[in-house]
Amino acid sequence: MSHKIEYVTPEGLRVDGRRPHEVRKIQFRLNLFSRADGSAYYEQGNTKVLAAVYGPRQVSRKKQAKHDRAIINCEYSMATFSTGGERRKKYKRDRRSTEISLVIRQTFESVIMTHLFPRTQIDIFMQVLQADGGTRCACINAASLALIDAGIPMKDFVVSCAAGLIDGVPLTDLNYVEDSAGGPDLPIALLPKQNKISLVQMDSKLSLDSFEEVIKAAEEGCKQIHQILDTQIKEHTKSLVIKRGIFSY
Repeated sequence: MSHKIEYVTPEGLRVDGRRPHEVRKIQFRLNLFSRADGSAYYEQGNTKVLAAVYGPRQVSRKKQAKHDRAIINCEYSMATFSTGGERRKKYKRDRRSTEISLVIRQTFESVIMTHLFPRTQIDIFMQVLQADGGTRCACINAASLALIDAGIPMKDFVVSCAAGLIDGVPLTDLNYVEDSAGGPDLPIALLPKQNKISLVQMDSKLSLDSFEEVIKAAEEGCKQIHQILDTQIKEHTKSLVIKRGIFSY
């Protein structure tokens, strides 16, 4: 006997108890790796990622050096145990990872003040430790934190969140169960101070009215995440001399 999942109850609650426009619980830690210039561990719900930043440092291939700016390298990967189901095959660079790496690199190229570091490179490494939906968004958020930890100047914070549409209801920050429902998934990256969207991706068609509702839900999610991260980063900065610690929401 088949059983259809009720993604949103008549009371307006989702499968994990959240309201439609509510993001998952966020926790993060900074300065994990002594050899990295900046690093962050980031949890959003059950999605858990690491990010490490190296640089600005000498360009590994001199031919790639830019005389007027730094070059940005990004590498996104998923641990073989991250999905919780069948173990992933050990392909260092599959097509999806390469695509996400490129998208994240382009997102940060527009905000990092690369002109301050000519003839150098900045490397951003991100790894998904546990996947429960929204991995690319979590990696962007972790990379932002790692860049801040490294002291690399940026024009704006970069925050990311996805939204979807299930049974006609826009949902913010989809988890794996919701993402597997087959509806559209629309991840965005927002520059909150400028109130500017720097990244939009969509994997299926939406009507114009539905698109506006979903992208509004994603923007609302980004603003919630930014408020959480910004508040904790300011507290971290104030107490930096005493302790570099764990933050949670």
